[in-house]
Amino acid sequence: MGRVKTIARRSFLIGSAAIAGGVAFGTYLYKREGTNPLLADLGPGQTAITPYVIIDANGVTLITPRADVGQGAWSMQAYLIAEELDIDPATATLSPGPASAIYYNGVVGAEAMPIAATSDTLLARTGRSAADVMGKLMGLHITGGSTTVPDMYDRLRMAGAVARETLIKAAMAQTGLPRDQLSTENGCIVLPDGLKLEYIDLAAAAAEIEPVQDVTLRDPSEWRYLGKPIKRTDMVAKSTGTQTYGIDMQMEGMVIATTRTNPAIGGGMVGFDAETARTMRGVQAVMPITGGIAVVADNTWRAFQAAQAVECDWGPSPYIGDSADQFAAVAASFTDEMQDSRFKDEGDVAAALEGAQVINAEYRIPYLAHAPLEPMSVVVKLTQTRLDIWTGTQIPRFVQANAAKLTGMDADDIHVHVLMSGGSFGRRLEDDYIAQAVEIAMQLPDTPIKMVWQREEDFTHDFPRPLAIARAMGSTRDGQVDTFDLAIAAPSVAESSLARLGQPAIGPDVAIVAGAWDQPFHIPNYRVTGYRTPAMLPISSWRSVGASGNGFLHESFVDELCHAAGADPLAERLRLCWHDPSRKVLEAVGEMSDWGSDLGPNRGRGLAFTLAFGVPVAEVVEVTSTDAGIRIDKVFVAADVGRVLDPLNFEAQLQGAVIFGLGHAMNCELTYQDGIAQQDNFHAYEGMRLYQTPDIIVRGLENGDKIKGIGEPGVPPAAPALANAIFAATGKRIRELPLSKSVDFV
Repeated sequence: MGRVKTIARRSFLIGSAAIAGGVAFGTYLYKREGTNPLLADLGPGQTAITPYVIIDANGVTLITPRADVGQGAWSMQAYLIAEELDIDPATATLSPGPASAIYYNGVVGAEAMPIAATSDTLLARTGRSAADVMGKLMGLHITGGSTTVPDMYDRLRMAGAVARETLIKAAMAQTGLPRDQLSTENGCIVLPDGLKLEYIDLAAAAAEIEPVQDVTLRDPSEWRYLGKPIKRTDMVAKSTGTQTYGIDMQMEGMVIATTRTNPAIGGGMVGFDAETARTMRGVQAVMPITGGIAVVADNTWRAFQAAQAVECDWGPSPYIGDSADQFAAVAASFTDEMQDSRFKDEGDVAAALEGAQVINAEYRIPYLAHAPLEPMSVVVKLTQTRLDIWTGTQIPRFVQANAAKLTGMDADDIHVHVLMSGGSFGRRLEDDYIAQAVEIAMQLPDTPIKMVWQREEDFTHDFPRPLAIARAMGSTRDGQVDTFDLAIAAPSVAESSLARLGQPAIGPDVAIVAGAWDQPFHIPNYRVTGYRTPAMLPISSWRSVGASGNGFLHESFVDELCHAAGADPLAERLRLCWHDPSRKVLEAVGEMSDWGSDLGPNRGRGLAFTLAFGVPVAEVVEVTSTDAGIRIDKVFVAADVGRVLDPLNFEAQLQGAVIFGLGHAMNCELTYQDGIAQQDNFHAYEGMRLYQTPDIIVRGLENGDKIKGIGEPGVPPAAPALANAIFAATGKRIRELPLSKSVDFV
C-alpha cells in the first residue's frame, strides 16, 4: 500500500488510494500537484484518499467544498458528481471536506479584474486564466461571486467520471469482461447477464489499480439529473427542522457564550464593571476580549441578559460617525485625485455634451446590512494540541490562517468544520465573530464553547455594503440616447475586506463600477468613471457586490434618457444592445410582460437590465398607485446562465433575488450616529412582507456559450425596475434609496 499512498500524495486529483478497504477518487491531471487534505488523521489500516469522492464499506461520500449559504451549493455539487458517477445523491453522504488549498476557487478572482464578461479577446482569456493560476497559488478556498457552478462544473463531473471508470476497470479485472460489456446503474456495475456488482464491493480492488485517466463525460442527452427538475438534497432536512447549523450544535459539556463590543464601530473599551453580571443565575464567567467583553453561561438567554448587565466604558469611533458627514465625504470624492477607474470611455463625451440639452441627475444608495437569519454563531474547542471550529463560513482557509495567528498554533492543528449557513449574503466572508470565540476558548481551554451573537450585536457590528453617490450627465439626439456619462463615488470594498484577510488591494477596485461599466450597449458617447472615497467604516461584499447598487444607478439614468428622448425604454435598449444573449433576455421579458400593452389608470411598468457575473438579467415590475401607496403587482424575470442545470432551484434563486432586491429597495438602510448603527434589529430594517410579495414569473434562457451561476445576478435589476415602474405610474422620478423615503408601499 505504500506505493498507492505515495501516488496519492503527489497526484491527488487523478489517483486512488485505499482507505479501510475502500477507495477515493479525484479529478484533473492538470491540477494534480499538491497535498491531498484527506490524508490527515488517518486511522489504523487507512492510507490515503482523494478530494472529491470516497467509496468504502460504509458507502459513498461526496465532497462538496463550496459553502452552502442557502443557495443549494452542496446539492448542486453533489448532483454534478453523481451524474457522472451514476448514483442517486440521496444515497450518498455529503461533506464539505476540510479547509484546503486543493479546493481553491479558480473563477472568483476574475471578478476583480477589469474584464467584461462579454469580452473574448486574447487579453480577456489570458486574464481569466491568470485568475485560475492566482486562485491556485493563493489556495483560495472561498465561496462567492456566484462561482460555485462555473468553477466546479467540469471539476466535479470529471471526479465522478474518473471514479466510475476506475470502478469499471476493477470489475473488468474481476470478471474478465471487456469494457464494452459493462455499464453502470445506481451505484452498481451491471454485467451482461444482469448481475450487479456494487461499488462498495469493488472499492478495495479499485484501490489497488491505476486509475483511469482517459475518461469521456456523458453527453447532456444522457443526463439523468442535470437539466431536469431535481429535489435539493437538503430539502427534507430543512422542511423538518433537522438541518444542523452552527447555532444548532450540541456537545457534551458545552457552555454558551456571547460577546458585547463597542457599538461605535472601531471604538475600544476603556473599562468595564461586571459585578452584577457575575452574580446572575447561570453565569460562569465574564472576561475581556478585544474591544469588549464576553459572558459564558449555561444557556443562551442567560448569557444575553448578563452581557447587557455589564457596565462598559466605551471609547469613541475613529471613523466619520454620522450619516450626513459620510455622504458629504463621498460627495467630495469626485476629483481627479480620487479617480479610481475609467474602464468605459467611448466616443467623445465632452464634445457631445457641448451645446446639447444636458440631462443631469444625482443618485444615492445607502449602507445596507447583510442581516442573515442565523445570527453569527460558532462552536470552538481548544486543547493543547488542536483547535476545532464548527461554523458556517465561506472562507475556511482564511479562518484557519487567522486562528493560527491568534493562537500561535500551526495551521495544520486548526480544523475548520464547515456547516450549512442560515443565510449570509456575504456576511460569512468575514471571521470577526470566530476570532472572538477563539479568544474565549484561549481563556477556557478544553471546553466546548458555543458563541452566539445577539441580533443587535450582529446589526451594529456588520461590515455593510457601502454607500455611494452617482452623478450622471447625458443627452439625446433625434429621439435616441446619444451620450451617457456616469460617475460613481464610493469607498472600496476590496481595500477594506482584503486588509482584514491580510491581503493587499492592488489597482483599481472594479466593484466601485461593477454592473455599470461593462453593460452591452453601443451608446455613441459612453463613459463610466469610478472615484474612490477614502476609507470610512469597514465594509464588505453584499449580495451581488458592486452591481447591487450600480444596477440602480445605471438603469435609472438609462430610463431617464429614454424618456427624455421620447423613446420606448425596451425598444431603445434593444436598439443599443449589441450582445445577442442580452438582446434575447430583453426580448423575452418584453414578451413575458406584454410590454407596451395598456395597464389602465394609475398603473405602470418599469424595465431594468443588468449584466453581472456574466449573466444578463432583465426584469419588468408592474405597480399600481393606490390612495394608500404603491402596490407591487407582478415581476417578470428573464436570465441566461448558458445552461440551466436545475430548473426548480434556478426559478427559486431568481424569485428570492427579486424579493431580496425589492425589499431592500423599498425600505432598508443603515444610518449612523456617533459611529453607531441606528438600525439594530429587523423592526428597524424591514424587508418585503409576505402580503406585499408579487407574482414572480421566471424564464431561463440558454444562449450563452459558458455556464454561469445565478445566486447573485437577479438582485441588481430589481431596484431600478421598481423605481422606473413608479415613475411610469406616477410621473415621480426617485433618485435615492430606500424608495420609502419618497413613497409609501402597501
